[in-house]
Amino acid sequence: MKLEPRRVEEVLRDPARVRAVLLYGDDVGLIRERGARLVRAVIGGADDPFRLAELEREGFGAIPAEMAALALTGGRRVVRVREATDAATTAVQAALSGRGEALLVLEAPGLASKSKLRALIERASDAVAIGCYPLDERGLEQVIRSTLSGLKVSVDDEAVGWLAGQLGSDRAVTAGELEKLALFVGPGGRVDLEAARSCVGDAAGLSLEDALFAATSGDVAATDRALELAMAEGAANVQVVRAGLGHIQRLQRARALMQDGFSAAEAARAARPPVFFRRVAAFTQALNLWSPAALEWAANRLWDAERACKRTGAPADTIARNAVIGLAQRAMVARRR
Repeated sequence: MKLEPRRVEEVLRDPARVRAVLLYGDDVGLIRERGARLVRAVIGGADDPFRLAELEREGFGAIPAEMAALALTGGRRVVRVREATDAATTAVQAALSGRGEALLVLEAPGLASKSKLRALIERASDAVAIGCYPLDERGLEQVIRSTLSGLKVSVDDEAVGWLAGQLGSDRAVTAGELEKLALFVGPGGRVDLEAARSCVGDAAGLSLEDALFAATSGDVAATDRALELAMAEGAANVQVVRAGLGHIQRLQRARALMQDGFSAAEAARAARPPVFFRRVAAFTQALNLWSPAALEWAANRLWDAERACKRTGAPADTIARNAVIGLAQRAMVARRR
């Protein structure tokens, strides 16, 4: 079923009544955070290999067997599927039709609104679909205020407005920056504009998504800075490449709208998943820079990079970085024409 927003926290705290949870949308950080919360809700803080199975794209076929398996140590198991796509639909349907008490957590960034997997979950009585999207400006300001208040810190209106302009593209990055800011001013302190700028600075909100938008806009320097930060914060090489592929595929879908008569600006506004409002200009610019053929080249480059990252002994971090930087260099050339 499609879960009402007011019931999201209830399921995240206690998913005992469901067998599968689909986390979809454009906020990758929020998807990962909620996936981790569901795991903790079932098996606690311990990383118990007998109760947790983690699968990726190549492991979709194992979903039914993992769902039916029993933990040797007892207790409910969790099957966590990263980067779930429509290719997992048949296996998920078989798992939900079979036996097993495990919780299936499907993390699906960028899943299309007409996805077969999403339709399956929304039809099922024992499964729920939860959308994970970036906040709008008003919602972001509320999160900034409530988060800092929860950390025993007050904040000036001017600082809230500035922070809202820097944060919000990724919920996990936003939370991390606000926690750092709270530590900077200390318990009982007050965040003013000077403190916000001193602590958060120009690096605020830089993330894997920042790197990808910078790359397809042709900003090589910003791509390199954002990639360095994202990987320093734990973004794995395969994650970088797959996120890049998802970004290119969203551009391909929007570019197809332009072939149907949409302008670049109209296609950006109609893009699915929706583009975060502060990134619409960069997305529109990318649509004007990248032809369908160029986007196909980019997708193939990223597929090749993913395969190369998985080869034993390969310098995977370098391969992933070069794949994304290569996109930025191509877009930069297109900008100069």
